[in-house]
Amino acid sequence: MIETRGLRKSFTSRQGREKKKVVVAVRGVDLDVAEGEIFGFLGPNGAGKTTTLRMLATLIEPDGGSATIAGADLLRNPAEVRRRIGYVAQGGSTWDESTAREELVLQARLYGVSKTDAVDRAARVLDAFQLSEYADRRCKTYSGGQRRRVDIALGIIHEPKVVFLDEPTSGLDPQSRAHMWDEIRRLRSEGMTVFITTHYLDEADALCDRLSIMDYGEIVASGTPADLKREISGDVVRVGLSAEAVSAAAEALDAAAYVSKLETQDDSIRLYVEDGATAIPLILRALDAAAVPLGSIELNRPSLDDVFLTKTGRSLRED
Repeated sequence: MIETRGLRKSFTSRQGREKKKVVVAVRGVDLDVAEGEIFGFLGPNGAGKTTTLRMLATLIEPDGGSATIAGADLLRNPAEVRRRIGYVAQGGSTWDESTAREELVLQARLYGVSKTDAVDRAARVLDAFQLSEYADRRCKTYSGGQRRRVDIALGIIHEPKVVFLDEPTSGLDPQSRAHMWDEIRRLRSEGMTVFITTHYLDEADALCDRLSIMDYGEIVASGTPADLKREISGDVVRVGLSAEAVSAAAEALDAAAYVSKLETQDDSIRLYVEDGATAIPLILRALDAAAVPLGSIELNRPSLDDVFLTKTGRSLRED
């Protein structure tokens, strides 16, 4: 449904009166998104996710590369791409003084839908997104979760083949986020291809069929969440320490046979081991022998943050 090859984009920013700086936002992105899946772009703010999304949605023109979306060529036929996609920006698109019903009918009419059909579609979408009760209230009276549901309803009122959702749950409370996840899964179950950007680890893990992890404009890993985590074998033991003790703890454990990889952070070390239950007593003994005061110790299965850390050398959660 989506195929890109070598997609790239740079921006020029001014520094002072004469100096110019070229910022490379996207560096040759290759993507393959299958029909009817939820595909995720995971990465920190500034990684290039939104720039890539805006290129695919024809809002900005790529500097190079190629892309095909729902069978339409992005560069040769952007108007046809627009007809086949929906796009929901991170900032939202509702007007305070309009009602959800008015917004939806207008959006459908802009896509050439007849007035009668637009009214019918609006009613169906309002019901599907559980908005019928609020449909004729002004949008300024809605909660954040309700407004976000209206945003997504606007993005799919014309029944696109692909919908792009930029940070669909950013700023929502946990209950609204969970409800939004259900709505996104429902779109997939109805045959729509959903492309989301997110910086939430739990969202990417729970929601996406496949994902690509992006950093500094490049894709550093791609696959299903399970496959990406499976690349990091064994368990992860995080040892919490004072900042002064990190170096001594790393020295005491780095050469241990049961540690396949050790990474230091400001107030902890992260150890990759084959069997955490067996390794923890050995870790405790080694730290005790080196007179390193222990703050805390945790055993975890590898997470998407561990994948990001392995690929980039830093934690996505901290970013």
